[in-house]
Amino acid sequence: MFAKVYAAAVLGIDGYLVEVEAHLDRGLPAFATVGLPDGAVKESKERVNAAIKNSGFFMPGKRITINLAPADIRKEGSAFDLPMAIGILCASKQIRTDSMEGTVILGELALDGQLRPIRGGLSIAVAMGQAGIKRLIVPKANAQETAMVNGLSVYAADSLIEAVEIIESGYKATPMKVDMKDVFTQSCMYGVDFLDVKGQAHVKRALEVAAAGSHNVLMIGPPGSGKTMLAKRFPSILPDLTLDEALETTKIHSVSGLLEADTALVGTRPFRSPHHTISDAGLIGGGHVPRPGEVSLAHHGVLFLDELPEFRKNVLEVMRQPMEDGKVTISRAAMSLTYPAQFLLLAAMNPCPCGYFTDPSHECSCTLMHIQKYRAKISGPLLDRIDIHVEVPAVSYSDLAGKIDGEASESIRKRTLSARQRQTRRFAGKPNMHANAHMASREIRKHCIIDSPAQNLLQTAITRLGLSARAYDRILKVARTIADLAASESILAEHIGEAIQYRSLDRNLEQKY
Repeated sequence: MFAKVYAAAVLGIDGYLVEVEAHLDRGLPAFATVGLPDGAVKESKERVNAAIKNSGFFMPGKRITINLAPADIRKEGSAFDLPMAIGILCASKQIRTDSMEGTVILGELALDGQLRPIRGGLSIAVAMGQAGIKRLIVPKANAQETAMVNGLSVYAADSLIEAVEIIESGYKATPMKVDMKDVFTQSCMYGVDFLDVKGQAHVKRALEVAAAGSHNVLMIGPPGSGKTMLAKRFPSILPDLTLDEALETTKIHSVSGLLEADTALVGTRPFRSPHHTISDAGLIGGGHVPRPGEVSLAHHGVLFLDELPEFRKNVLEVMRQPMEDGKVTISRAAMSLTYPAQFLLLAAMNPCPCGYFTDPSHECSCTLMHIQKYRAKISGPLLDRIDIHVEVPAVSYSDLAGKIDGEASESIRKRTLSARQRQTRRFAGKPNMHANAHMASREIRKHCIIDSPAQNLLQTAITRLGLSARAYDRILKVARTIADLAASESILAEHIGEAIQYRSLDRNLEQKY
């Protein structure tokens, strides 16, 4: 006796179709799973056995062989429980159905036959829609995210019994319906606002410039100056996610198992803040079973690294490639996976080991050598990829006790969106260039032409302030963004002057000590 049903699995962040073949033969009762199953798939036989019996069906006393095709790709996870159970019930004639063609079944089984959610539901739904699959049976907790794909009928089931009823009824049950635009609108709400931050007007301005040009930022300030508070509110001034960006971000979170139950879409910019003890595999992804790292979970959002010098040097260095390419490639002997990682880096650090080098109200106990050694933990190549360095001073009592007179995130976001639209028009036809921060040397020479007053100011700054050579291109790119915020086609001396302020780490440390 033989039956074939269809399931799906995830490779990287993309889904692919899996054929689940069930064969019942004479012989001593046995249950074998083939097709490169991992440990979780091999354990499915125990869950399937108990779930079938506890749902009122009988487990055939035969030699059962389950084949997962294609057999040359390793199958991972527990999503094959339900299709394996359905395949056995079909092969033993306990389910009345003409054909399982065009139907994909997914779900993890509890021992009592209830269904538990799976990872990668949206990735699978997108792939199945592209493959021409018509129907999808999933656990109820995954119904909303999978129903985001147009042209795919999604049936939600709470248990093995419900899944069988849906199949035997000829799919007459009402499929899950989701209004994609309505869900997207409701999910685009941030719980924080720049209006909550007192003082720090120049830091807010620097973050506005960073958001407008997609520039990486490093904030330097003493403990308690508000660096983390500002960082958490930074995504709220970035341009809103587009629907395509939201779908891609949701796929990554779904594959990682971080999508909350009954959540259909990630509609806000991700904000990831890993601890400084994180490993390189945790940051960029990998492991024995490859999973997306923090840089991929921050895709289309913000990666916040607090206490930057406390991160291990090898961890920071592996981040250079995804910052440059916008993706992470993880190579193993059996496979090579690529995860998207187009994020904006927002980092924070103290000015010295004790933290009070620039704080007038606290005495710094660090020597010049200690400060230099502390800052040297951040390599030059990594600093080369950070356009804006901004000092965050301690907040004064008058600012803390005064009334909130800041600007709301919504009004700042309107300006950043307008500046981004100018850049989109400027870089039209260049698929890997969407903002000023992505400009290479050729684009800088073309789009960052400055007049004589601006040239004189830049030459004076480099000479007198001891700015490094790496600061030159960074200043021009940031000045281009400042000009875009001012709706100016030309880069003026005032734009160069503001951009120079955002290169504090390039200044000669002996002059400040």
